[in-house]
Amino acid sequence: MSATMGAQLTVVQPGEGDVAPIPNFGAVFKLTSATTGGLVAIVEHPFPVGSITAAHRHTHEDEHSYVLAGEIGFRSDDNEVVLGPGGYITKPRGQMHAMWNAGTEPGRIIEVITPGGGFENYFRELGELLMSGAATATPGAPLHDSAELTELANRYGLTYGTPDWLDDVVRRYGLSPATH
Repeated sequence: MSATMGAQLTVVQPGEGDVAPIPNFGAVFKLTSATTGGLVAIVEHPFPVGSITAAHRHTHEDEHSYVLAGEIGFRSDDNEVVLGPGGYITKPRGQMHAMWNAGTEPGRIIEVITPGGGFENYFRELGELLMSGAATATPGAPLHDSAELTELANRYGLTYGTPDWLDDVVRRYGLSPATH
């Protein structure tokens, strides 16, 4: 979608938005690239206690997070921080990063994706793949090791990885490693 088309008037009431059912990391679509003329996409992510995203790197977009509830940990390359409600962070494209619930209560963030470019559709397709059972992985391996999810990630300029800091974060916060 071209940014020159401009944004459309869009109203999303509290509690509204399309939902992508992704285990341990949902996505609620608030504003999409289609409604903002490709300038931005805004997605809300819940973080159950003990959850962490798979470590990943974007090649096309930056992510800006705002913590709504709970304590959310962020690691982007060599930088790590835990933020509470009202905290902001930018995770620049090209940096390997992950996010996790660093507290004892459910958390939520708003993710602002710039430029919009349609990346939010990755979450829709990821949810569909996971819910349909079409994505398969070797028993005991992270689900993102599956051919189906690797192909999906490649289409969106996303790469998964296992940085040397990941096991330490999982251990320190008592997390369940991501399977997406």
